[in-house]
Amino acid sequence: MKLSVIIVSYNVRCYLSQCLVSLQRALEGIEAEVYVVDNHSHDDTVSYIKENFPYVKLVASNHNYGFARANNIAIRQSEGEYVLLINPDTFVGEDVVRECVAFMDTHPNAGGVGVRMLKADGSNALESRRGLPTPLTAFYKMCGLCAKYPRSRRFGRYYMGYLAWNQPERIEIISGAYCMLRRSVLDKIGLLDEDFFMYGEDIDLSYRIIKAGYENWYLPLCILHYKGESTEKSSFRYVHVFYEAMLIFFRKHYSHTTMLINLPIKAAIFFKASFALGRMLTERVEKNLGFFRMRRYKQPLYVFVGNADVLAACRRLSKERGLYAVFFEGNEQTLPEGHLSLDIPEVEKAYIVYDIDAYSFQKILSNFALNPRSGVIIGTYDRRSGIVITPEDIIS
Repeated sequence: MKLSVIIVSYNVRCYLSQCLVSLQRALEGIEAEVYVVDNHSHDDTVSYIKENFPYVKLVASNHNYGFARANNIAIRQSEGEYVLLINPDTFVGEDVVRECVAFMDTHPNAGGVGVRMLKADGSNALESRRGLPTPLTAFYKMCGLCAKYPRSRRFGRYYMGYLAWNQPERIEIISGAYCMLRRSVLDKIGLLDEDFFMYGEDIDLSYRIIKAGYENWYLPLCILHYKGESTEKSSFRYVHVFYEAMLIFFRKHYSHTTMLINLPIKAAIFFKASFALGRMLTERVEKNLGFFRMRRYKQPLYVFVGNADVLAACRRLSKERGLYAVFFEGNEQTLPEGHLSLDIPEVEKAYIVYDIDAYSFQKILSNFALNPRSGVIIGTYDRRSGIVITPEDIIS
């Protein structure tokens, strides 16, 4: 077996379905197996996967075991020479997995590879390349110097903003949203640390790969990461889990540092966590007391691009759901630039909904990466499910 793909899901049935559709195309010609570990979802994910993706090796947990433990369950069962950990709220270009495998085959000292993750507007996700959060690097990040001097090799090391986006680069931290690993390296360094429930386990694993003498690489291959559709980032739980993960990593790898370095970093972590929680609590109280002015809702524009039969179905759906929508017939051959060549009305937010039978995932990603625009957001429509997927909505 060449490759084992592992997806951990929690209440993201539609995003997971789209991810699996993209992987079906990306895995053509590769001897691969696909695992889905469901962390006790309540949205019928398990029955849906059984019915629509019977080839998937499904692990249906009775509890939410967290990201690290759930991945480890499937890693132990899997057989691939390489292991791909990928988030359910992603989709991949058709050539991405194949080129990652080829890179690993020709670079025997590569312990893992990550890719160029795009945000929903086509801009680069900074988390695609990260440096090791040493005490100084973490301090520069938390005090704002990283954001102020993103291309500095000293202050901007957290996101390695001095590296090129369009060529392979050695990096230190690979994002857990898409992380291809060499099994022989995992056999030497161990699996994901289950002390991390969610967040931080990718940093810890990447660091252990480097400490074992292997390399981590970034490849300029595009995927979309909706970024946390299974996580409510405005919740108290998110803040607690995120900053607790930072402390776990710091205690594990930097407990030997002097108090002069140790205390300021821990104080900064606690300050950031307290500030985030305080701001959320204040906003919640103000909202409950009616201090927030109601903002007028501005209806987004849905721009459907695809084959004629799909557009007919999208017209019906738009009418039923009261969507403000326009329709353009085209496909990868007749309208290769997609939305980039269309005269789209000026609005605050426009969802460009591509027919995934008319356009490859790779073409959709490349069109958005070519000209990212704030407020112009990726959407997709799949005729088999009859569902429109955007970062904010599932419309059926």
